[in-house]
Amino acid sequence: MTDTPHIELPEHGAPALTPKERMAIPRQVMPEQDPKVRATNFDEVNHGLSAMAARMEALRCLNCKAQPCRQGCPVMVHIPDFMAKVAEGDFEAAIRIIKGDNALPAVTGRVCPQENQCEKFCTLGKKGQSVAIGRVERFLADWERNNGKAAPIVPEKKTGKKVAIVGAGPAGLTAAADLARMGHEVDVYEALHKAGGVLIYGIPEFRLPKAIVSAEVEQLEKAGVRIHTSVVIGQTITVEELLETHDALFVATGAGLPNFMNLPGENLNGVYSANEYLTRVNLMKAYTFPEADTPVAKSKSVAVVGGGNVAMDAARTAKRLGAEHVYLVYRRARSEMPARAEEVHHAEEEGIEFMLLHNPVGYEGDETGRVTKAKLEKMELGEPDQSGRRSPVPTGEIVEVPVDTVVVAIGNGPNPLVPRTTPAIRTKKRGNILAEEATGKTTMKGVWAGGDIVLGAATVIKAMGAGRAAARSIHEYLETGVWTEPVIVEEPPRK
Repeated sequence: MTDTPHIELPEHGAPALTPKERMAIPRQVMPEQDPKVRATNFDEVNHGLSAMAARMEALRCLNCKAQPCRQGCPVMVHIPDFMAKVAEGDFEAAIRIIKGDNALPAVTGRVCPQENQCEKFCTLGKKGQSVAIGRVERFLADWERNNGKAAPIVPEKKTGKKVAIVGAGPAGLTAAADLARMGHEVDVYEALHKAGGVLIYGIPEFRLPKAIVSAEVEQLEKAGVRIHTSVVIGQTITVEELLETHDALFVATGAGLPNFMNLPGENLNGVYSANEYLTRVNLMKAYTFPEADTPVAKSKSVAVVGGGNVAMDAARTAKRLGAEHVYLVYRRARSEMPARAEEVHHAEEEGIEFMLLHNPVGYEGDETGRVTKAKLEKMELGEPDQSGRRSPVPTGEIVEVPVDTVVVAIGNGPNPLVPRTTPAIRTKKRGNILAEEATGKTTMKGVWAGGDIVLGAATVIKAMGAGRAAARSIHEYLETGVWTEPVIVEEPPRK
């Protein structure tokens, strides 16, 4: 292992280092709660980098001319530019650079899968560890908030045009920020009683504190964005009615329709979708019951079905709610899991019991209708499927696990309300809205769509990228008044 060079960091300005000296600096470690302690509370797991560590990490950036890290960023943040400012100790300039492209850096710095996006293309990662881009981004966002440095969005000019946004999740909030900056009046309509979408109802407090989401939303409101909560578009108001009072509309209603496996016993009490389970705990704060009104069942033995980030969130939440045993039931091997490596690692540290190469085939209950047993079939790995992962093949061997709660976390379908009530907006077979990839334009004039309602369940940053693209296209339409018919691929072939 290369010894860490001794570097004197001046108060302002970065020391002059050669590429070799920069590469000798190790990736900075981010402090976190002890696993045994954090498994009993909902406090944030990671504590964030110190100012010194953030500057040291930024010094690792080679400031490559080609900026390959930007290839993996859906919102194209100018990463080497803000890293240079962090290395100099000019945190305010650094966060301004980020916010020129990313309206939610405190969120993306915490929940983005940077290892598969910006950090994946980092030059340092070819021979060692990539620059910890997400951790530095998180540091800057927290520094800005904790030091009262948040700068309001300043419109280029007032246009007098009005845009309606349906859904206050990552795609909707990003589009709102960009459109407000462009000078348009923005109304955001959210079905739930709080803005944030999956950031507020899906991702647990220990990964993304809700106060941080609220602070980001508050900045939008200070910029003049009007957020209307508890309004269900497609029920209380239609898309057509919104277009009577607005010049354009962006649909960002997400993928909130839970998938089930249609197994025997799935209707038993104690069998939840991950959506319901996490919404009860996160949005409704069931973990504080009886202080909060919404309860959640106390469980001793929980089976969580799935291998993605949502499954990890549900399993780690169940552990914090006091379950003695939490089984993560996944039909493939650990290496095939789509969840972030960090989340898998944290789950293992916290005592989640992984039942890999197992798949549910049914559930049994008692005379009261409560689930008491999960029946699992052992699997083995076959040839790769269309996703590139090896297919799970049933072996016929069944094992039974006593449980009193099951959480099904195998993905979600698109929210059907807007498409169902708006025939002019065409959809794919599974209900996702058809939209032009580059712009988000739909088959209905004046209407755009983006995020999970188009992509299917994807990452926060991909949804934000779709929001940015739609905002640019909406702005062009409002400036020119010209609507060109979108080029839409009806059902792209699966890779």
